[in-house]
Amino acid sequence: MSLPLILLGIALLVVIASIRQINQYERGVKFTFGKYTGEMRPGWRLVWPIIQTYRRVDIRVKAVDVPDQNAITRDNVSVTVNAVIYYKVSSAEKAIIEVEDFTYAISQYAQTTMRNIVGEVSLDELLAGREKIADRIREIVDKETDAWGLKVNNVELKDIRLPETMERTIAKQAEAEREKRAVIINSEGELAASKNMADAARTLNAVPGALHLRTLQSINDISSDQSNTVIFTVPLEILKAFTGFKGKS
Repeated sequence: MSLPLILLGIALLVVIASIRQINQYERGVKFTFGKYTGEMRPGWRLVWPIIQTYRRVDIRVKAVDVPDQNAITRDNVSVTVNAVIYYKVSSAEKAIIEVEDFTYAISQYAQTTMRNIVGEVSLDELLAGREKIADRIREIVDKETDAWGLKVNNVELKDIRLPETMERTIAKQAEAEREKRAVIINSEGELAASKNMADAARTLNAVPGALHLRTLQSINDISSDQSNTVIFTVPLEILKAFTGFKGKS
């Protein structure tokens, strides 16, 4: 075999060994003699052995679980909070060059930010404004990690746990509030009923004979059930009428 063919075979092997495939959801960061020389787009790319190296970066959205963090609210209540943060790499160059491990770095920064934000609000604000607090955490983390080539899309507070004593206190408070609302509703119903009864009494009193008709209607309703015993009360006007009739005789 001639020397040119040998050299051609070696060159072909070097080229084949230098081919690297970058997938559509990836970007490659290339270094030549240790210096950044460009971003590798999806497809087949050449990375020459010895003189060049590269790092793959996944640019898909990632979900990072922020583990339980013990924090103290502004009103000195100890709580345990965890969250999940959704982010993606917006600049592969910065994600490799500016920070050693961007996944670990963003998780750690999210933990400290979450503790700080929880410490700035009261317990009621934390429980009632979960979305607002999560959005505040997202803004802070997104601003800081922009220099790392990361874009934070969303932060969700998954769980907020309270001490058992505080949970019992809140449960008692909620029960007392429900009882309070029930009493108010009952009193409002009784007030409305008394007003209706007063209006009905004034109407019956204003119309001659209305009270007698109402009495007869009530007697008719009661007497429809044979198990009821009806005691008929003679109106005073009838007694007076009988008395007058006796006096004339």
